Amino acid sequence: MAKFRVQLFGQFVAWRDETLITSLESAKARELFCYLLLHRHRTHPREILVEVLWSDSSATQARKSLRQALWQLHTALYPGCESRDDEVLTAEGDTISVNPHVDLWLDVDIFERAYTQARGQAGRELDPPCFDLLRSAAELYRDDLLTGWYQDWCLSERERLQNIYLHLLDKLMGFAEAGRLLEDGIHYGNRILKLDRARERTHAALMRAHYLAGDRTAALRQYERCVAALAEDLGVRPARRTTALYEQMCADLAAPATAAPAGGPWQRLLDHVQTLETSLDAVRQQVQQVQHDLHSLRKATGRPH
Repeated sequence: MAKFRVQLFGQFVAWRDETLITSLESAKARELFCYLLLHRHRTHPREILVEVLWSDSSATQARKSLRQALWQLHTALYPGCESRDDEVLTAEGDTISVNPHVDLWLDVDIFERAYTQARGQAGRELDPPCFDLLRSAAELYRDDLLTGWYQDWCLSERERLQNIYLHLLDKLMGFAEAGRLLEDGIHYGNRILKLDRARERTHAALMRAHYLAGDRTAALRQYERCVAALAEDLGVRPARRTTALYEQMCADLAAPATAAPAGGPWQRLLDHVQTLETSLDAVRQQVQQVQHDLHSLRKATGRPH
């Protein structure tokens, strides 16, 4: 087991040598720790940390607060450690970073690495080991990042990770649909709609899954939920293809529309569309990260947006 274990999805929880860390009582020390863990691959100038986490304090007070938070973290996380490799955080001069050599298990890190490994692959293209990897990663997402925290930087990270989670579930659902793992597909589809109830392609996929499972009533009710969600959230009607699928199901003629012949031109076109959607998802993630970095930099330097 890792020397340090930290959970950021849901409530913040940390363990050292399998013992729950309860002495980290300072809210600002916890905030600093979580911010550094979420940006663990960077080296952070103290002045940037001060601007992001103590923007409402004077420069002198903010620097003092940063020193106090670091001391509180040092006391709580690694009292009496003899090796620098045991330290979670490294403070050198005017910079602070997460020690890349520390034995650390972090749920967000495992979650992001699993998604990165599958980036660019459509769900139907996943091999079973990759599917298992993504399925395990999805289970780490117990709840949104640091529930109950409302700092600007946290809200931005929460949205970014929630989008990754939705894309990950899309891939799992695509794999399940391609392999006719109907119960799995319905499970992942329902998880998607808990976060984005107006996601029309998920409603359509759930309609197909229920229909193929022999439950036409559930498929038709899924369409009704789709209509209501789109109207209430977006003020629009379902796309023609979704309505056409519903009409086929009403007439009990949907079976031909649920899957194109393997290797046929329609299947190749659908695969191409799904690949493009996956690539667009990856680009959106990169854009969101760049926007987040620019926001932090502008806030730290005082430059206008």
